[in-house]
Amino acid sequence: MADNKEYIFGTRAVLESINSGKEIDKLLVQKGLFNDLTKELMKEARAHNIPISQVPLEKLNRVTRKNHQGAIAFLSAVNYASLDNVINEVYQKGKEPFFIILDRVTDVRNFGAIARTAECSGVDAIIVPSKGSAAINNDAMKTSAGALNYIPVCREDNLKTTIKYLQESGIQIVACTEKTDSYIYDIDFKQPVAILLGSEENGISPEYLKMCNYRGKIPMAGNIASLNVSVSAAIAIYEAIRQKGAESL
Repeated sequence: MADNKEYIFGTRAVLESINSGKEIDKLLVQKGLFNDLTKELMKEARAHNIPISQVPLEKLNRVTRKNHQGAIAFLSAVNYASLDNVINEVYQKGKEPFFIILDRVTDVRNFGAIARTAECSGVDAIIVPSKGSAAINNDAMKTSAGALNYIPVCREDNLKTTIKYLQESGIQIVACTEKTDSYIYDIDFKQPVAILLGSEENGISPEYLKMCNYRGKIPMAGNIASLNVSVSAAIAIYEAIRQKGAESL
């Protein structure tokens, strides 16, 4: 059962929370509910770019047995940032944008560890998809050692569109992937850059991989085929920092 502080239940309560500006990580709605209030809730959730999952009653009951009325909203531990605003602010400061994009990284502890490294190294923002990513909850905040209080997180509906937008904004996309002959150390990071990382199970989605400007792998000499994604992120981030120089921090 979830921590009571991390979710709100009840159709009207969730609707009021959305309208009051609370950051919602995701919304669970009971399958087959079509009453007017539920329709209004889903309309507002979509208008606020909140991911919606229509689930069986049993799944809702596993979260809480209280009168949830077929709607449970999980609260986000952070306020999501506008990617457009972040890019503009970074350029206005005379900096070269440095972002991390996470594709299908669903483990909360991995996400928190990546956020901790990113904040410590001066990454300007973490970009995640609105669906299929780790919940940014109290566990993520704890694993990040509080870093999520400081680094902007941008939640985007469509990573394909986001990648295109970054490229149009002068930002090169670097995939950290084993599906290449080039090493991460061969890539020029002395430019505006976003490092794209995928899940340990499935890696980076093929459609995003095709769009990247560069691909680089981390040298592997052991018997295990891959590193934990948070470790891979740290290696790639600090290679970028090494090239950019300590003054970039």
